[in-house]
Amino acid sequence: MKRIKSGGIFEDKIGYCRAVVADGWVHVSGTVAPGESISTDVAEQCAAALAVIEKALTEAGASFADAVRVTYVVPNPSDFEACWPILSQTFGDNPPAAMMISCPLIDPKYKIEIELTAYRAGL
Repeated sequence: MKRIKSGGIFEDKIGYCRAVVADGWVHVSGTVAPGESISTDVAEQCAAALAVIEKALTEAGASFADAVRVTYVVPNPSDFEACWPILSQTFGDNPPAAMMISCPLIDPKYKIEIELTAYRAGL
């Protein structure tokens, strides 16, 4: 088993890592835009969170093409549509199973959190 840390501000405070690789599965924790000062634009936050996820996937030896499930959490459901073009471009011809949940996040500055599971045989 391999544990991947990203240096996110909540990893040590809460006690988790960005991703865990086990038997070909890559479990990426819920991810928000990084840093203390972030954009208020949901699409920019989405792209920033995906960049953190992509880095974790790369370190795990996987990519977005290996994604099998993704969960989007948004406090305001009407914000989600602004992210659709970014998500469609990110997953391209390899869309995962997906779900969107609406609920508050750990800090009101966050407009989207993304959790992803990928599978790549041989990891």
